[in-house]
Amino acid sequence: QVQLVESGGGSVQSGGSQRLSCAASGYTVSSYCMGWFRQAPGKDREGVGTIDSDGTTTYADSVMGRFTISRDNAKNSLYLQMNQLKPEDTAMYYCAAQDAQLCGGVSGTREGGYDYNPADFHYWGQGTQVTVSS
Repeated sequence: QVQLVESGGGSVQSGGSQRLSCAASGYTVSSYCMGWFRQAPGKDREGVGTIDSDGTTTYADSVMGRFTISRDNAKNSLYLQMNQLKPEDTAMYYCAAQDAQLCGGVSGTREGGYDYNPADFHYWGQGTQVTVSS
């Protein structure tokens, strides 16, 4: 049974940094596509970025240059390093995973940023809240 457990959320001031973690069990993070999503109150869930099994990362335009996705294979964990945080980054952040090595449901360009289809992700964590105050 696949379990994804996020941690690291909390409150931070605008311009600050925070790192989210996603610990996986029943699933090998290095073998498949994984991603981060977020959902603010009253808004649709939106993709933040992904990492393929080969380590290739993609990011949404709204976070490009500020957020970085990485993983630690030994700890079987996924991370989201968030820098230069803005109040509009306030949301519940979710770790998600696919059964494929290369991420499906991703469209866009490296220059302009990517969009993500949540329906292509089969496994989800419970989420961790990030609140950025101005």
